[in-house]
Amino acid sequence: MISRWVGVGSASLPDAKAAGAAATEDALRSPDPRLLLVFSSESYDPKALLEGIEAVAPEVELIGCTTAGEIAGSGPGDAGVVVLALGGDGFSVATSASAVHDGLRSAGAAVASCASKVSDSPHRALLLLTDGLAGDQQEIVRGAYSVVGAEIPLVGGCAGDGLKMEATLQFHGADVLSHSVVAAVLGSEAPLGIGVHHGWRRVGEPMLVSSSDANRVFLLDDEPALDVYLRRLYAPDEARNDAGAFTRFALTHPLGLSRRSGEEVRFVAGADFADRSLTCVAHVPQGGLTWFMEGDAASVMAATDAACLDALGQLQGAPPLGFVAFDCIARRGVLGAPGITEEVTRIAEHARGAPVAGFYTYGEIARTQGTGGFHNQTLVVLALA
Repeated sequence: MISRWVGVGSASLPDAKAAGAAATEDALRSPDPRLLLVFSSESYDPKALLEGIEAVAPEVELIGCTTAGEIAGSGPGDAGVVVLALGGDGFSVATSASAVHDGLRSAGAAVASCASKVSDSPHRALLLLTDGLAGDQQEIVRGAYSVVGAEIPLVGGCAGDGLKMEATLQFHGADVLSHSVVAAVLGSEAPLGIGVHHGWRRVGEPMLVSSSDANRVFLLDDEPALDVYLRRLYAPDEARNDAGAFTRFALTHPLGLSRRSGEEVRFVAGADFADRSLTCVAHVPQGGLTWFMEGDAASVMAATDAACLDALGQLQGAPPLGFVAFDCIARRGVLGAPGITEEVTRIAEHARGAPVAGFYTYGEIARTQGTGGFHNQTLVVLALA
């Protein structure tokens, strides 16, 4: 009989090594682990954390990253570690890592090459964890797609650093990396499902992106982009000249883009108060249409339900073994502390008692059709049968 299992453990002990060991012990509920996914607060000593994990689960394939908050079935957290373990002969796994120094697209292509190692599995997905501050994340998706094509869906998220916006870390085995992409190709004897929804609504009329360069927007309708953003969204005074206040305001006011695959959302990560430009975390095409967006707790929570149901609907009637959630930090900003507890409770209910793990991200990856696949301010759910 083919076996598959998923387990999740979490810990918030002050000592990083002890926390890593405790979370891993809780996650390892069956023999033959094949993969560990590690989502950790940036406050932990990463080397010590991985040493604690290695002591409990030596020589198990591992990828992970720092976060803007952690998710487990027991609830959301800010200063802990969550470990998801999966195993059994119904899963096959290969992992890889690449620095982005030679280009984001090259890094995406390099890590995707591990997909060939599980080519005999009937169901596959490529999990990607990236440096959320490295630039246009869509380039990583394009690089991975250039290797695996449309046959293998891409899913994952961008590492965070607790909203410091300074530096994120990625984990591969015992290695602590920065400015990198880590990947795991997951092969399964049973279906895998991916759900993607954001919950944001359009505000006002569309605008022309008159001038942009990669992820920087200089002019909207031929006016300085920052001035248009502040004026049309009635931004508070403190957001008009303070970078921190602007980032907090922008968390709940993304840009929407019209794409061939549908509507996409772009997180406005910062502003240049000198040249009056906006900085997003992915490409905003010059000459395209854009619009401002906003959301509330009801719309964001409705998207949570929709993402979970879409992921479940792809399991061909099989019960879920586990959920992995990649949830944007901006959605957390809308929901607030009580709301994110309710959201994680809903995700756990959709999982029907199966383990849940994940983290709050600086961007989400979900390519199930077309060549696009990078999202902002969106919830992506991976369901494993």
